[in-house]
Amino acid sequence: MFEKLFRKKSIARILEDASKGYGEHGTSLHKTLGVRDLTAFGIAAIIGAGIFSTIGKASADGGPAVIFLFIFTAIACSFAAFAYAEFASMVPVSGSAYTYSYVAFGELVAWIIGWSLIMEYAIGNITVAISWSDYFTGLLSSIQIPALNINGIHLPEWTTMDYLTAYNGHNHAEALVKAGKNFADLDDATRIANNAWITAPRIGSFHLVADLPALGIIIFITWLVYRGMKESRNASNAMVIVKLAVILLVLSVGVFYVDTGNWNPFAPNGVSGVLKGVSAVFFAYIGFDAISTTAEECKNPQRDLPRGMMWAIIICTILYVAIALVLTGIVNYKLLAVGDPLAFVFDQIDLKLMSGIIAVSAVFAMASVLLVFQMGQPRIWMSMSRDGLLPKSFSRIHPKYKTPSFATVVVGFVVAIPSLFMNLTIVTDLCSIGTLFAFVLVCAGVLVLQNRPDVQRGKFRIPYVNSKFIIPFVLIGALILAFTLYKEESTAFVFNKARTHEPVSFITALDSIELNTIKQEIRAEKAKQGIVNSTIDAEAYLNKLSATQYQQFIDSSAVSAEKKYESGWNLFKHKIPMWIFLFICLLITYYCIIKNLSLIPVMGLISCLYMMCELGISNWIGFGIWLVIGLVVYFLYGFKHSKLGLLDK
Repeated sequence: MFEKLFRKKSIARILEDASKGYGEHGTSLHKTLGVRDLTAFGIAAIIGAGIFSTIGKASADGGPAVIFLFIFTAIACSFAAFAYAEFASMVPVSGSAYTYSYVAFGELVAWIIGWSLIMEYAIGNITVAISWSDYFTGLLSSIQIPALNINGIHLPEWTTMDYLTAYNGHNHAEALVKAGKNFADLDDATRIANNAWITAPRIGSFHLVADLPALGIIIFITWLVYRGMKESRNASNAMVIVKLAVILLVLSVGVFYVDTGNWNPFAPNGVSGVLKGVSAVFFAYIGFDAISTTAEECKNPQRDLPRGMMWAIIICTILYVAIALVLTGIVNYKLLAVGDPLAFVFDQIDLKLMSGIIAVSAVFAMASVLLVFQMGQPRIWMSMSRDGLLPKSFSRIHPKYKTPSFATVVVGFVVAIPSLFMNLTIVTDLCSIGTLFAFVLVCAGVLVLQNRPDVQRGKFRIPYVNSKFIIPFVLIGALILAFTLYKEESTAFVFNKARTHEPVSFITALDSIELNTIKQEIRAEKAKQGIVNSTIDAEAYLNKLSATQYQQFIDSSAVSAEKKYESGWNLFKHKIPMWIFLFICLLITYYCIIKNLSLIPVMGLISCLYMMCELGISNWIGFGIWLVIGLVVYFLYGFKHSKLGLLDK
């Protein structure tokens, strides 16, 4: 039984099967892609929500120093890209990390990877579709046509967001109002979500809130991907040209408005502030690996896939760093926590035309990301179906369009329906953790195959550097650094020192009696300063305090300690992923010494695992539940129908 779970496919067998053609019509996929096309697909996938949306929040947290996070993430992705490139050169077929894991680890791990890639491509597209909807509705509202008496096209708010965002926004708004805040003083996102919930039509107690623009763009992109690779390539290339032209325009205009005084301090919130943006910045790079799913449609995959991946990462990193410097140079970093930072900064310097151009280009940019992800997922399922792990219909290739037709339609439904009700934050983090897990296993797969003499090598190989002369010293240096320069943070982590809740989390968790207690304490503090004010906005007051003043207020408050501090198991559980990371680092260091492992895939494994652990325990739990569901599907269908299993009988 155990041996069957880890039965492996040989590279020779995979290449032999691929050469025969697949599907009901005995036809294979069109080979139409070169290096330029692959690089364009990579840029199409990477430059989207990251540069038009999440870069703002990351810059607000880390200040101008967020450029170091972009560079670190690019390096981590480059390590993973080297691993992908070596596998793509060895196994130039569709399937990406799924196929590579089948070779390196066996069937069960391959299934787990294939299942987790659904979180990257399908769930990632839900994220992008929601972001696209935000930009599209914003663009509609800005349309001005005086001749037709059109002063913006405004869709009802309950048709422009998901159910969970509206529900959570309503609850958050009510908690803040109870704490003394006026509805007019709520932040825009909370106010809009609350209004969507209140104004939505109802069926009984159920509120009809659904993101209809997101649904529309998914249907259109699915149709385009269904029609063929040539059509998808042409559309992708056109959209890439548009968004690159706009980004270069932003840089060439914005550089003249940069005030270098805004770069001081360069890292206002230190290393912790920069690292806050790990999830957002990594999400900005997700997609370069989607290139590997097109291997069977490349003219020369062993040469072109590695080049396409690397060029895409290099070009996008240069653009990300340049944009981050321009944004934080035009306005103060504190103002950038907005959903459309590029348009926002040009509004601030009164260049309305530029804001409009950026809004239009963002719609194209998001659509190109949807296109690449929606193209990648069916090809993963096609590969799994070929191996018998999914029903045969998933590998059906359209006789005219030469695309995995059934799988493409199913992906359309899988993405479209959840986009109507799923929360953006949830799907972003799930997408990131699923992708990072795939990256970790691909890097580990290269290490597993490193010294196997029976493995057929491709034209591209990762440059070999013996890690045993570097990794142990890096680990020792990191520990010394942690307990000298960052002694307080490190000891707090090791000894699980209690942590004070942030003002918003603290206030919204209080019941009415505790809330009244806090208001009385605030009123008493104001009275000491000679301020008599009957209206108390508890959340606003606490947020205005300095870190020291806030800590003193919390320490002296009569509210119970469990509401003020996070401690014990409630605090420790969030550190479990990081303890896992530290344990695995020790294990990897041991194998580096005794196995002479190659440095680049080791660095890829460590850096991707680190970012995975930064995503928090709740995301690990969600990912774990997803994997359990996948294992149930595998044992109910895949294990019984596996073609490797049938050959063994």
